Amino acid sequence: MQKLFFCALVCVTLVCWISMFHVRGTLSKKDKKNKKDSEKGRTASPGSNVTSRGLVVENPRTRDIVKFHSLYYKNVSEVNFGGEVLVYVTPWNSHGYDVAKIFSPKFTYVSPVWLQVKRRKTGNFVIEGGHDIDQGWIADVRKGGDHVKIVPRVLFDGWTLNDFHVIFSSETALLGLIDTIVSFMKGNDFDGLTLEVWSQYNGDSRENLYLLVSKLADSLHREKMKIILVIPPPFYGSKKPSAFNKHDFELLAPVMDGFSLMTYEYSSHTRQGPNAPVDWVKDCVLSLSPEKGKQRSKILLGLNFYGQDYGPNGGTPITGSRYIELLTKHKTEKLFWEEGDAEHSFSFTSAGANHFVFYPSLKSIQVRLDLAKELEVGISIWEIGQGLDFFYDLF
Repeated sequence: MQKLFFCALVCVTLVCWISMFHVRGTLSKKDKKNKKDSEKGRTASPGSNVTSRGLVVENPRTRDIVKFHSLYYKNVSEVNFGGEVLVYVTPWNSHGYDVAKIFSPKFTYVSPVWLQVKRRKTGNFVIEGGHDIDQGWIADVRKGGDHVKIVPRVLFDGWTLNDFHVIFSSETALLGLIDTIVSFMKGNDFDGLTLEVWSQYNGDSRENLYLLVSKLADSLHREKMKIILVIPPPFYGSKKPSAFNKHDFELLAPVMDGFSLMTYEYSSHTRQGPNAPVDWVKDCVLSLSPEKGKQRSKILLGLNFYGQDYGPNGGTPITGSRYIELLTKHKTEKLFWEEGDAEHSFSFTSAGANHFVFYPSLKSIQVRLDLAKELEVGISIWEIGQGLDFFYDLF
């Protein structure tokens, strides 16, 4: 018992504490300058993957998760998922930078979350966030193979309806915006971009948004660059329509290279529950594209690598390091597998209050990879700095 306690204590001590922030309101930001060397907590890689080691099960032993979460198969070039995989990397969960370099042979698109496009009071457009660009890291990621594309996320940050009205009412302004974006991508030798604008637009008509996205896609394609569009799920639990639907998808599918579908955050801060019930994830894909084929294959089904700790004050997002800490601190022996949702959870009591934790597991991820294969779609992961290293054996 003392030996097991000592091993668990060592694992927790060596795992970096990383707070979370998600631009859509799930994670809290930490400055990149506080980056810690996440490699210090990594031990030797094993000679077989998690499937061969019998770890992808409905009833995992939590002590195995604590012991093996940083152990990944040494053959990082082994690919188990044949579809396209897009991964996000954020400066505030810096372990993702290491993950992107180590496992890049398994990834199709790597999307660092660096850039914001803004409209200045002068009317000019500018790309901010360039100070985060690390060309040395990009070169290391590209060592994974010619198939790996660097497509940084470009966020329409802080745009007002008036800002959108300016570019929608002036072709000169619209073309100026597009030229600013495309020139920046070319100047930094990127392979394209991941565009996040749909959820930032609150206007009544989407016709002009179609025009913006389509013209930007045409300009990028002329320069041999890719464009992935971030889209919200077509509905949540109540099946109330969201800001993106089948009509939108069918209009844009011919000009997009991919769609990063945000199939996570099914539950909310105030409504306890699973992060992404598997039936809901499937229904979201089918709602956008009922038939298999070229259009549907452009969907990159969203996987969350963060979880939620629900306490008396609602849900708090957690990363993998916090998850390992909770499993160890509260001496949790087993996880509960909800067959209908295909997610693991566990409970504990702290300061007299009950907590329920949902966090991805090897089994929950494998179920969703199997679903993606069945639907013939790809995968997008938000985000790899929040995950556990042995997750990537599955990809």
